[in-house]
Formats: sequence, structure tokens, C-alpha cells
Amino acid sequence: MKINIKHLVIVAFTSTLLISCSKFLEIESKSQVSDNTLWSTSANADLFLNNIYAGLSGPFTTDDPGENWTDNSMASRVGPLSRNLIALSQYAPNNSPSEWGQYNNVRKANLFIEKVTESELPEDWKKIRLAEARFLRAYYYSKLWMSHGGIPLVLNVLNINEQGDAVFQPRNTAQETFQFIVDECASIAADLPIDVEAGRASRGSALTLKGWVELVWASPLFNSNNDVSKWQAAAKTNKEVIDLKAYSLFPDYNTLHFEENNNNSEVIFDKQYLGGTGLGSSREGLQGPWRVGGTQRSWGNVNPTQELVDEYAMSNGLPIDDPASGYNPQKPYENREKRFYQSIIYDGSEWLGFEMVMRQGVGSPNATDLSDVNEATNTGYSLRKGLNPVYAINGPNQQNSGNFVIFRYAEVLLSYAEAENESVGPTPGVYDAINQIRKRSELPPLKAGLSKDEMRKAIHRERRVELAFEEKRWSDLIRLRLAEKNLNGQMHGMLIQRENNIWVYKIIPAPGGQRQFFANKNYFLPIPQSAIDRNPQITQNPNY
Repeated sequence: MKINIKHLVIVAFTSTLLISCSKFLEIESKSQVSDNTLWSTSANADLFLNNIYAGLSGPFTTDDPGENWTDNSMASRVGPLSRNLIALSQYAPNNSPSEWGQYNNVRKANLFIEKVTESELPEDWKKIRLAEARFLRAYYYSKLWMSHGGIPLVLNVLNINEQGDAVFQPRNTAQETFQFIVDECASIAADLPIDVEAGRASRGSALTLKGWVELVWASPLFNSNNDVSKWQAAAKTNKEVIDLKAYSLFPDYNTLHFEENNNNSEVIFDKQYLGGTGLGSSREGLQGPWRVGGTQRSWGNVNPTQELVDEYAMSNGLPIDDPASGYNPQKPYENREKRFYQSIIYDGSEWLGFEMVMRQGVGSPNATDLSDVNEATNTGYSLRKGLNPVYAINGPNQQNSGNFVIFRYAEVLLSYAEAENESVGPTPGVYDAINQIRKRSELPPLKAGLSKDEMRKAIHRERRVELAFEEKRWSDLIRLRLAEKNLNGQMHGMLIQRENNIWVYKIIPAPGGQRQFFANKNYFLPIPQSAIDRNPQITQNPNY
């Protein structure tokens, strides 16, 4: 029986009757699970596995996505977490955002692995599904690892009634956690098919997760001595994904994330949504521009920063700070690269058939909000990337079932190029990987003869622009140890005012755009105090 995970992403009886794991280590008795009904058929067991897939996060369904933690964007009002807690690093063990809830998903994966291993279900089915469950467990552990460093590696179903204090495990080291994730991915890759049903983990998914974790391990966050062998490992694994020849860049960057292009040739792993129901995402009504044509269309909670806008190249492929680029600061939106126009709503741009006006003094509700009092943009920009006009036109309550892409092929190319450049310099393979991405956006190839440092700068710029608003920037700021530089100070926006009958463009501090980051502690989030209270073996991260 083939089951498309998209149509079983929410299984009510599974989540309520079988899963009671709202708190880490507070586990109900395993005897609640009826082996006779749940583990007797592959179809029933698939329901349980699909519930583990359902734990994947989908940031398109929030009005305050993780991108607002970064230098790419900010919320337009005071209330969201990113403004009142994250921006100034005011979080602590008792109020911090955390990935600790991923242990709920880990527990489900452990239970599935245990029960399916013991079952008499068909061996060919078991081989693939166990590999899927192990992939999901490794993925959830990667989220915990990126947020907190070393964490307890729980690999079986804990039950305090049966095991007593033995359930209280100390934290494994960051290296042990890293090694577990990469070893799991390497172990299961061959058991996973290359071609899979929509939404399921594939061989490419496992290798991409492995390559991503290796890239983080090679980066300055964990590799202060710049051990080149770590970069080599990351390059090798990402090249393995390329060599699968299972993926290709989707031709249209503009519609890559639209519902009609779900599961396209570029997607390696994503969170599926059920089309035509309330289970779909609603990015258009949460993160898009506040008012269009005088009508509220969204809550306007993703305002791209000037810092990001300045990273978009000119149409000739040169960065705006290159004297030969042709950039004119008084005509800042002319002759920019295609991804700028496909990602950013700016003054004078068209959206839903209306001109978007961010200028001052003309009565526009979208004028840059200098007083920080409403949902109008604080930066002079609004989000466009990934917004489907079909849904955006009908206002904040629209439902869009575009999947949230977790890994796509362009990221693999970028990760390979970065790791290969750090390993041996700007080889032809590095140029080819980056130029494939640039070609899709009609940019010329990178200039030949770049040094390693020059190529590094080009790759970092390309990565930031290509993956903007896809929940990648925070991880990149952390792993590259750029947060202490980029998230200390002020984010900026564009003010457009008429002076002497001329519209003047002036970069200004964005209202509410202050940032603060403490390098001695904020590269990892604190362990929740509630978790430490429940498990006396867990120690806190430094300086919290």
C-alpha cells in the first residue's frame, strides 16, 4: 500500500492516544501502544511514522519567522519575539526560545524504531522505514545541536517507571553529537531510495543532512584552528549529492516555492502541506506587505533590511560597492539582478497590480514607518519572495499549501563550493557550482582568477542572496561566527523624501532595528531551566 505522506501529515488518533510527550523524559508507559493494532500492518505503522514527519517545522506559518532574528529582516511592530527578546539578546534559561521540544520528535522516532525492529512486518518495508525514522531522528538532533551544542543523545524509549534515575542522562559533547548525526546519515544512506514518494526522506536527504552538519563542523564555530580535513569532508559529502544526478536547479527562481511547483526538481527534502485545507501555510497573510491598494492584505511582519538589499548585485553581476558596477545611490533600484526584483518589494515596484509607494509625504499607508506605530514597513521594503499572488490577493486569512523546503539543490551547490574553496581554493568545480546558480538568475559568471579570500566573499554573498528568507541566515551567522559583528548595532532602511523637487534616497537607522549579541554566550541558546529542573544531570551552557 503506497501512502503519500502529504495526505497523512496530521493523524489525530496517533498524536492524542499514542503520543504523550509534552515534556522531555516525562514519558507515559509504553504499554499504551497496542502492538496488535499499530504494529501489525505496515499501513498502520506508516500512520505513526507520518506523525513523526509532522513534527517538521514550517516557518511560513508564523508571523515572526527566524529570518527576523538576523540581519536580513525585522518585524514591523514591537510585539513579536524577535523584537522584544531576540534582537537585544534578552533571553535567559527561563524565557529563551529553544529547540528542546525536538525531544518529543526524538521520542516518537525511538519508539517507532524499537517497535518496528521487533515486529514481523515485511523486511523490505522495514529496511526503508527504519532508515527514514533514523534520518528524522538525526535531523531533529541536528536542530538541537545547532541551537544548544552538545545535548543528551537518547537512543531508546525512556520510562522512568521502569528505569528509575537511569533515564536522567548527562549531555554528550558537541563532538559526540556531531559524530552521531554524521554516522547515522552515512549508515542509512544506502538503505534509502534515490527516488521516493513526495515528502519522504531519500538517499539525497541523508547525504545532504550529513554534508550540512559537516559544513557546520568545519566552520569557525567549531573549527577555530581551521582544520582543513573538516572542510574536505564537507566538500566530499556535498559532491556525493551532486553526483547522484537526481536533482537540478528549477528554472524559475520566482515560483520555486509556489504550491504548483511543490516537489520540483530542486527539492531534496521538505515539509509537506495538504492542499486545499487549513493545514496549508499562510505566508502571504503573515509575512507579506501590509497594505496593497489601500486594503490590508497581510500583517507585514517581514521587512527586509538595507543590509540585505545592498547584497543584491547589479544586472552586470558586480556588487554595488564595485566602482565599475554602475550603481547609483539616488536610483538604487535600477539595473539590479533578477533575484532582487523577485524577492523584495520596494518603492515603485508593482504588487498585485498596484504600485507600492514607500515615499514620504504622499499619503501612502506603506510609507516607511518612522514612528514604529503600525504594521507599515520600518525599512522601506517588504517581502516578495515565495509569496503567491493567487493567495495574497484575498487578504490575511488565505491558506496556501506551498511546501516549506528544508533542503534544496542550490544549497548543496553553495555548500560544496564553500567547503571546496576552503579546502583547496577556487577550483573549476567551485566556479561551476556558483556559476550554475548565477546563470539561472541571468548573471554572468564570476570573474576568473579570484583568490581564495575573494571567492569566499563571493560565495558568502551568493549564499545570503540565494537562500534569503528560507531560514538559513541565522545558522550561517552562527557557524561563521559573524553574529558578533553583524548583530551588534543598528539595522537600516531607506527613507525617500522630496527635497527641492527631487526625490532623495537616504539610508537611515530603521526604527526598532537595534541589535545586540554577546559573543561570550549567545552562539548557543541556553538550555531551558525547566529541562534542567527535570534532569539534574544536565548542565547549563556557559554564561547563562
